[in-house]
Amino acid sequence: MASSTATESPWFRRFHPVDTAPARVVCFPHAGGAASYFLDYGEALAPYADVLAVQYPGRQNRFGEPGIDSVDTLADRVYEALLPWADRPLTFFGHSMGAAVAFEVARRFDRDGEAGPEHLFVSGSRAPSWPRDSAMHRLSDDGLLAELSGLGGTDERVLADPELRAVILPALRSDYTAIETYRCAPDAVVPQSITALTGDADPRATLEEVGDWARHTTAAFELKVFPGGHFYLAEQRDAVLGVVAAHLRG
Repeated sequence: MASSTATESPWFRRFHPVDTAPARVVCFPHAGGAASYFLDYGEALAPYADVLAVQYPGRQNRFGEPGIDSVDTLADRVYEALLPWADRPLTFFGHSMGAAVAFEVARRFDRDGEAGPEHLFVSGSRAPSWPRDSAMHRLSDDGLLAELSGLGGTDERVLADPELRAVILPALRSDYTAIETYRCAPDAVVPQSITALTGDADPRATLEEVGDWARHTTAAFELKVFPGGHFYLAEQRDAVLGVVAAHLRG
């Protein structure tokens, strides 16, 4: 496989570039998350794929940019940036809010008749048509951070440091505004097969809500349940990566 001719983009971090890999995995972070959450995915999947970790504006190397408070706008921007990287088969992996963004990016590929992802892995997320009835984005700064702490997945030292809190809050609020105001029609579908992954004790997504992703594909659907809460994939890293690697090998 020849090296990619795509130009590096602020929308993606490639922590372990593999220019000659036969496929690409695109990882979409959760609300408040950053590309670095998938730092080790590139190394783990390197034999099979080049991993692009999506970097939303307003954090890390994009700290100077304002956050985007709409899933649809995020999907539009990621889709535009991803087109040059679609020179080999794509697989999407999105966690929590990232699952909704990944789904919407796949819909844009389908809308435009472009060769989109071959498969979607959606993690820790209720199906897109389920109502978003939470309003964390309207909480005070302390309330928003307390909710985040309760979910796990964020270093408590970051939440306790006033300077770091001030750094993460704008992007965090933008992200929660995006996912909590996101609306998706019950009949919205993609042609790709979908694997939904979830923790058996996730307070943000019941098994019924996650299982309803089956309604949003015209292809195959599979549900995989792991021990753990909303950030089960931290404790179940090897098992989750094994599922993705098995797909890439197959």
